Amino acid sequence: MLTAFVRAFKTPDLRRKIMFSLMIMAIFRLGSFIPSPGVSYPQVQQCVAGAGSQDNQFLGMANLFSGGALLQLSIFALGIMPYITASIIVQLLTVVIPRFEALKQEGQTGQAKMTQYTRYLTIGLALLQSSTFVTFARSPETLFGGHCTSVLVDEEPLTLILMVLTMTAGTGLIMWMGELITEKGIGNGMSLLIFTSIVATFPGSLMAIQQRQGNWDAFILVILIGLLIIGAVVFVEQCQRRIPVQYAKRMIGRRQYGGTSTYIPLKVNQAGVIPVIFASSMLALPGLAVQFQQGNPNPPAWSTWISQNITRGDQPMYAVVYIALIVFFTFFYVSISFNPTDVADNMKKYGGFIPGIRAGRPTVEYLSYVLNRVIVVGASYLALISLIPLIAMATLGATQDFPFGGTSILIMVGVGLETVKQIESQLQQRHYEGFLR
Repeated sequence: MLTAFVRAFKTPDLRRKIMFSLMIMAIFRLGSFIPSPGVSYPQVQQCVAGAGSQDNQFLGMANLFSGGALLQLSIFALGIMPYITASIIVQLLTVVIPRFEALKQEGQTGQAKMTQYTRYLTIGLALLQSSTFVTFARSPETLFGGHCTSVLVDEEPLTLILMVLTMTAGTGLIMWMGELITEKGIGNGMSLLIFTSIVATFPGSLMAIQQRQGNWDAFILVILIGLLIIGAVVFVEQCQRRIPVQYAKRMIGRRQYGGTSTYIPLKVNQAGVIPVIFASSMLALPGLAVQFQQGNPNPPAWSTWISQNITRGDQPMYAVVYIALIVFFTFFYVSISFNPTDVADNMKKYGGFIPGIRAGRPTVEYLSYVLNRVIVVGASYLALISLIPLIAMATLGATQDFPFGGTSILIMVGVGLETVKQIESQLQQRHYEGFLR
């Protein structure tokens, strides 16, 4: 494998693509440490040092996807979160809005228009989120805890507007850099920037575990368990349920077409990391609602119940609701991203059939039956992986962005595998052996 990496760097155009991608990733990390206008960087560093773990799930996730830039209040504070949210919203709207559904079926031209809509929505969400975070910055105890009292140089309206515009422009710049990597580099640009953000939090999360435990034995044990988890995630992410498909022979003139055998690959984790993101975002909403009641001397009963049951990862009710949401969103997302009726119609159109299953309605029922069984396994897998950070918080005193579980491990493994496959294909095009002999 190391020899294959050496060969990849010996290929001039492939080396150029890899170095270009690494350069953009380095610029992305550099922007995470440049403070926004009007922010006192020394004061922010003091607040971050004493912040500890965040109870607010939404802010914790946003900070994870920004590589820690959110709590730094940097120009890249929003990270890639607005683009992720916009992409998910546009994808869901294809089921609701007929215009989007028509664009999806138009091929490359329709996809270009969908991408343009995603960009516009990203900027709109960036304006909204940056305004929200600037409001939080005016009350820094929301972000950092009660020990922090001030992070802004001044709170003049012009300064606050400049902060909002800077963070929004930072999101636009990140989006552009991601598209540059996709076009001129190697791999999917947005995915690699998310990968960079998450990997950047690894050292801090691991050292926090070591400091809380006070010995290296627990630290080494966490590393070993983490390697086992990564191996298991790689195995499951590569698992597929292959449904065989046979194409009938056809005679057109004097030539014979068809008669080939192939399969429909159904991944065990068909929904990817989307259900985990959805579930975490939904669980963040009650916590945000409770925060509005903090100044109330007599908070309502629902606010007290939420605070005591579903605002922190170490609460049993939180884990139960979290698992239920993950299972629900897994079924929901797969139902809109994989349509058995369309697959059966396309097979019938090109003369394909599943051996032993009649074309038409029986094929749709068979695909739905197999898909539901695969989704159950995939949802259970996502729920199990997502519980690992909660267990680590309760047993090791880790932060909620514990690196060996949840959203972080799923994204890192998924992006890593996809990038390796792309480099592998580039090497094979040049008659090399690739990574795996």
